[in-house]
Amino acid sequence: MASTPSADPENSDAAAARQVLSVRGLVVEIPTRAGVVRPVDGVSFDIAAGEILGVVGESGAGKSMTGAAVIGLIDPPGRIAGGAVWLDGARIDDLGPEALRRLRGKRIGMIFQDPLTALNPLLRIGDQLTETILTHLRVSPAEARARAVAALAEVGVPGAAQRIDSYPHAFSGGMRQRVVIALALAAEPDLVIADEPTTALDVSVQAQITALLRRLCRQRGAAVMLITHDMGVIAETADRVAVLYAGRLAEIGPVRGVIATPRHPYTAGLMAATPSATGPGARLRQIPGAMPRLDAIPQGCAFHPRCPHVMARCKTEAPPPFPTEGGAAACWLLAPQVAR
Repeated sequence: MASTPSADPENSDAAAARQVLSVRGLVVEIPTRAGVVRPVDGVSFDIAAGEILGVVGESGAGKSMTGAAVIGLIDPPGRIAGGAVWLDGARIDDLGPEALRRLRGKRIGMIFQDPLTALNPLLRIGDQLTETILTHLRVSPAEARARAVAALAEVGVPGAAQRIDSYPHAFSGGMRQRVVIALALAAEPDLVIADEPTTALDVSVQAQITALLRRLCRQRGAAVMLITHDMGVIAETADRVAVLYAGRLAEIGPVRGVIATPRHPYTAGLMAATPSATGPGARLRQIPGAMPRLDAIPQGCAFHPRCPHVMARCKTEAPPPFPTEGGAAACWLLAPQVAR
């Protein structure tokens, strides 16, 4: 069994805060006809109370799979094959299905990408909220309904006392996402995993949802794992950012530092491909090539076929994480012997 997690150099800024989630060397394996693939390969990070960690990368980088592994939603034959996950200092990756079910909803809330499919279309909003509250909290049905109304009001649903008896189809996309957030926070969890919570929404509603998520995180002291492919959402919402590539952690650190001076070439490529909302219009630079298939991840650094700074060593050895300003990056360019 892995030892209890300790503070890492990449999380020194949050070391004084209570670490709600600690992930160490997480490995997820899925057997296929072509062999065993690893959509998550040795990922480590922490999230402190009241902190939002953004997890970003292209499609197939392992973002959603990492969140699913943390919450125990890896479908067989997939499995956690290595590493460990701690919630408030207690290891949870080795718990049985029933113990994990009790954690989900109460200690860990989940905000899914599509609010329409996350809600049961045959049940009223209030029934879904009160069922969650009654399952995880020792309250009466009347108090559960009052809490449900308060939760809807807190996430900005107008006329919550009347709309609580509506069905999901009566809400707009933005309002449905607010309901999903209320549902995830109904039992006052310590950790919230938000998987692409703004992807299906227009830009103005995205801004409202990210501001809401940040405010609720601060007020409740919850840790939030925000999974997205949008660096703009990360810049507006997160405190720190973890950049994944081919299931591996490429870079992690404070958002401002990573955006201003990315240390990994992949992070720099993501930033160069992100349009600026304030600066002058300029031609965006795309990263050449594509994310490798899970059954064809190259030897050494997985990014080396697409990297403009590739060296001979990159093709044979996977780089370890090297310390950066408040974080870490897995790139041989940061090795002490590499000339600047």
